[in-house]
Amino acid sequence: MNGLSVVVGARLSIRLSNRDDPTTVSLPRCPTRAPPVIVGVGQVSQHEDDPAAAREPLALLERAAVEAASDSGAGHVLLERADTVAIVEIVTWHYPDAGASLARRLGIEPHTTVVTTTGGNSPQMLLNELCDRVVSGDTDVALMGGAECMRTRRRARQEPRTWLEWTKDTDPPCGDVIGVDRDGASDAEQAAGLNRPLVVYPLFDTAQRHAAGRSVDEHRVATGALYAGFSDVAASNPHAWSQVAFTPDDIATPGDDNRMIVAPYPLRMCANEAVDMAAALIVCSYEVAVAAGIAADRMVFPLSGSDGTDVWNVTERPSLAVSPGLAATAHAALGALGIDAGAVSRFDLYSCFPSAVHAAMDALALGGPAGGDGRPLTVTGGLSFAGGPMSNYVTHSIASMVDACRQDPGSIGMTTALGWYLTKHAAGLYSSAPPTGGWRRTSADDGHLARTRAFVPPDDLDGAAELTIEATAVVMTRDGSPEHALVSALTDGGVRTVARTERADTCTSMVDETWEGRRIRVCDLR
Repeated sequence: MNGLSVVVGARLSIRLSNRDDPTTVSLPRCPTRAPPVIVGVGQVSQHEDDPAAAREPLALLERAAVEAASDSGAGHVLLERADTVAIVEIVTWHYPDAGASLARRLGIEPHTTVVTTTGGNSPQMLLNELCDRVVSGDTDVALMGGAECMRTRRRARQEPRTWLEWTKDTDPPCGDVIGVDRDGASDAEQAAGLNRPLVVYPLFDTAQRHAAGRSVDEHRVATGALYAGFSDVAASNPHAWSQVAFTPDDIATPGDDNRMIVAPYPLRMCANEAVDMAAALIVCSYEVAVAAGIAADRMVFPLSGSDGTDVWNVTERPSLAVSPGLAATAHAALGALGIDAGAVSRFDLYSCFPSAVHAAMDALALGGPAGGDGRPLTVTGGLSFAGGPMSNYVTHSIASMVDACRQDPGSIGMTTALGWYLTKHAAGLYSSAPPTGGWRRTSADDGHLARTRAFVPPDDLDGAAELTIEATAVVMTRDGSPEHALVSALTDGGVRTVARTERADTCTSMVDETWEGRRIRVCDLR
């Protein structure tokens, strides 16, 4: 088995030998079944300018699956053993059962196909589920992946329009659906304008800015420096969509190629969904991996995984500056192993927008580079630079984490994942060394869910009533002028409202100055 020797008994002993450094790693025997292990990862992308020539998501996913099989060292024989094909929901093309469609393309016959609901938490949540199924014996080998072709879809809509002749399978809808399928905002929130991440995450950011006591310029400089570190990682990541190292000013300063989208976020602080990317993982039991001849240096073990939610409706949360659900989920994964964040060598913090990163850093008490903590906060470069393929980004982050753990044997890496508006959460811990007590999955402590606020639309408040502003987001036009602003504010009784204002002078001032903490009247925003 290529330098791999195994003795089965009270403990599993692996000997990985090479010419320069023969080492022996002792693997504790799992009390039930050998732990799940990731043995192969694949990542692919396409930068095809002609939509008619571009491959569809399923084709990219097929390539990623083949690369994952090759990466394992076992090749197609491992894919042939896959009894489960699990897909992160594909948004940019409809496949009734993407797992069944992929299996046909690969020439394999799984007995189970799985699909997730929409949400950036989905890949980690799905892997948590697959690890459970491996441990229970329901699954021996699982192929997991996802793909999106948003860049091609957008180009196909441009004139002259291109009709995409992509797969139209007629399978019944996949019956094994993992995840919560629920709108991210209530009807009242959507009516108030909280209808997309691009306007909600800036509210989180300005609330965080106020909590940190920073001016607009101070916060802009700090965030630019943070994201410059992310772009540096992307520049050295062969799988990143953009491999350009941007300076802090390149990221933080609006310009012709970095226009302000929703203040305080210019383009380079926003997730880049206009990508064509796919990623795949092969997960199996340790026993299957050994039987397949997988080399020990290809194996990375999921140590623990957790899932959780925040107070679902943003307007009902106690604070917009923090995410108790993220904190509870991350600490649940750490607590399952009896460790804290200090034991983690590297992170991949979900980074759809800087406020998501700040929330994760707060939840894990990470100082980051500015605080003298040099541990990586991303192994991909994040959604702005490595690419943000809808719900599937974290499949890429897990694949990159596997590579990082292989290169630093015995170290621990952590991924965080989230969906909607810091709403749905998942976390995972990984290492080339197996968990001493076997794989562990846990749920977050949900004690924070009881601490909620009341929400009222501004039209239900007396126009003379006074409010304290807690967060702002200014939606910009393509020419760089403010279109309107969303303002989250609290009554003296602690009730939250969200108002929209189109007053040009007010909107312009909110871009340049901190309004958080100011006292205003309801009528001032009408």
